[in-house]
Amino acid sequence: MRKTAVVTGASSGIGAATARRLAAEGFHVVLAARRRDRLDALAEEITGSVPGAGKVAAVTLDVTDQASVDALAAAVGTCHVLVNNAGGAVGLEPVAEADPADWRTMYETNVLGLLRVTKALLPKLAGSGAGHVVNITSIAGHVPYEGGAGYNAAKSAAVAVNEVLRLELVAEPVRVTEVAPGLVRTDEFSLVRFKGDAEKAEAPYRGVPDPLVAEDVADCVAWAVTRPEHVNIDRIDVQPRVQATPYKLHRV
Repeated sequence: MRKTAVVTGASSGIGAATARRLAAEGFHVVLAARRRDRLDALAEEITGSVPGAGKVAAVTLDVTDQASVDALAAAVGTCHVLVNNAGGAVGLEPVAEADPADWRTMYETNVLGLLRVTKALLPKLAGSGAGHVVNITSIAGHVPYEGGAGYNAAKSAAVAVNEVLRLELVAEPVRVTEVAPGLVRTDEFSLVRFKGDAEKAEAPYRGVPDPLVAEDVADCVAWAVTRPEHVNIDRIDVQPRVQATPYKLHRV
């Protein structure tokens, strides 16, 4: 029997790569994000090009909107895997110059969005008899860095939710895994962080040989969810070889 995986933030980057990879592993995949045109294009791509892929469905989702989350839960039948990937960073200002609106945006997506979707799908995950919640956090949730306070705070909260969920579900047939990436080069993460400023968005990657790509993180997710059902991978930290911490990178 094929299992079903729901991936949030599936319209680009890590979410899209994870959807492709889980489809290649034989999952039915539900693509969930705000940009429906991108989801439809990705669904068509996976269906037409991924050998052995199961069914692929697209559901418009805004994780900051409870009605949207409820509609996702209603649209999903059985759910074995939930990948909470929707989120992101906004700004790199020091605390003294931080915009509370940016922090609120990060908390709404990275923390409350994770809560809404997880809460909505937990009954289906437990009901499957072999559920698995995978939360994409960041090493920023474990190691603070200058300018990162808002993102550090949001991802630290997501880490706490992940760890508490693991405690609360220990008697349930639901595994809980955190995947915490370091520097990942995608088309949009940094551009969104710097509000469309392409020059600033390029700076974090400048001179860094071989940063991670989205497929590297998707590989971690796929490995965790395909372990035997009695095996729980609590946390995967994944960084490029040239990165030791968020602020310690080798550049050439």
